[in-house]
Amino acid sequence: MTTSQTPQRWTSGLTGYHYLVLAVACFGWFFDTMDQWLYVQAKQPAMIELLGFKGISPLSVEQGGLVRYWVGLAQMWMIIGWATGGLFFGMIGDRLGRTKTMAVTIFLYAAFTGLSGLTQTPFQFVLLRFLTGLGIGGEFAAGAALVAETFPAYARATALGIVQAVSALGNVLAGIIYFVVGANPDLGWRYVMYIGMAPVFLIVIIVLFIHEPDAWKESRAKAKAGTGQLGSILGLFSTPELRRNTIIGLLLGTVGVIGFWGIGTWSAELVRNVLNPDNLPELAADTDRKMSLCIMAQNFGGFFGVMGFSYIAQRFGRRPAFLISLICCAVVVPATFHFATSFLAALVLFPIMGLFLLTIFGGYAIYFPELFPTRLRATGTGFCYNVSRYLAAAAPFLFGQLSASYGIQMAALFVSSFFILGILILPFAPETKGKPLPE
Repeated sequence: MTTSQTPQRWTSGLTGYHYLVLAVACFGWFFDTMDQWLYVQAKQPAMIELLGFKGISPLSVEQGGLVRYWVGLAQMWMIIGWATGGLFFGMIGDRLGRTKTMAVTIFLYAAFTGLSGLTQTPFQFVLLRFLTGLGIGGEFAAGAALVAETFPAYARATALGIVQAVSALGNVLAGIIYFVVGANPDLGWRYVMYIGMAPVFLIVIIVLFIHEPDAWKESRAKAKAGTGQLGSILGLFSTPELRRNTIIGLLLGTVGVIGFWGIGTWSAELVRNVLNPDNLPELAADTDRKMSLCIMAQNFGGFFGVMGFSYIAQRFGRRPAFLISLICCAVVVPATFHFATSFLAALVLFPIMGLFLLTIFGGYAIYFPELFPTRLRATGTGFCYNVSRYLAAAAPFLFGQLSASYGIQMAALFVSSFFILGILILPFAPETKGKPLPE
C-alpha cells in the first residue's frame, strides 16, 4: 500500500488488523532475538560442562583456549545456519507466502533452541546451533516483508522500526531469564534453553488470523500469468538497479553482522573475564547475575537506538541515519571493550554500545524491504540480511582466537575497523526516503 499524501501522524488511517500484523511481527522477532541471547549467555557455561571442565578451578590456559574454540565454532555455525535459512526461506517467503514462512521458521528456531538443552557433547550443541540458525535467518525476511506490504508508505518506516526495536526487548527478557534461571545453581543453562521453546504458541495465531498481503497476492497472480518470477536469486541480479541494490544491501549487512556477532555478543565473556578471570566456582553465580544485568543494560540501550534510527530515517533519510550509526559504532564499540574494566563501568558503557550497535539493524528492517519489488522482497531482504553472514561467519571465531592471543580489548579494536567499510559504501546506496515500495 502506498499514498502520496503524508498524514500528520504515522497511525492515521490504521486499522485493528494493521496493529495485529504489527504485534505478530514484533513477537516473532522478539522471541527470535530472545532465543539468540539465551544462547549468548549460556554458551560459555554450556561448553565448560560439555567439555567436562565443570567444577575445575581455575581452568588451565589449554582448557580455556579449548572452551573459546568451541564457543567460537558454535557461534560460527549458527551464523552459517542463519545465512542458509535466510537465503532459503527468503525465496520460500516470496513463493509460498509471508505467513506460512513465518510459522515454519518460528517452529524451527523454538524447537531447536529447546533441544539444545538436551545435548551431551560439544558437537551436538554446535549442530543444534546450526539448525536453530536456519529458523532465525528465515523469520526476519518474512516478517519484514509482511509489515512492509501491509502498512501504508507513511507508516512503513515507523512500523518496521518498532519491529526491530522490540527485538531489543527480547534480548532484555533473555537477560532476565538467565538472571533468574541460568544463574541458579539448581537450574542452569539447560533450563534456559528449554524456555526457548515458548514461541511455538505464535504459530496458532499466525495460521488463524494473519492473511497474505494484497501486494503479494497480486505479485503471485502476475507470476502465474508469466509476467514475473517469484523468489528468484538470479532475479536479484537481473537489472543494473537490482544488482546495485543487492550488492549494497549485502555489504551493509556484512558490516553490521561482523560488528554485532563478531564483537557485541562477546560482551558476556568480557564481563565474566573482568569479574571472575580464573573461573572460580564460588563466584560463578554472582558473576552470571551481574553479567545478565549488563546484557539487559546493553539491549535496553539497543531499543532506543533502533527507535532513534527510525526517527532520523523518517526525518532526514536512510543514508544519514546509517552514517551516524556507523561512525558512532566505530568509536564506541572498541572504547567499551577497552574501558569496561569493572562491573560499574560495564553498566554505564554497555547501554551506549547497545544503543549504536542496534541502530544498524534497525536500518536493515527499514531499508532492505524498500530496495526490492514485491516478487523479490523477501528474497532480497533475506539475501542482504542473512547471506552477509556467510561473509561474516568467521568473525566470531576470529574474535575468539584474537582474544585468546592478544586479549579481548585488542580483538575488539581490530574487528571494529569493519565499521569504516560501511561508511565507504554509503555514497553508493540509493536513498529511499519518501518513495513508494517498488512494485
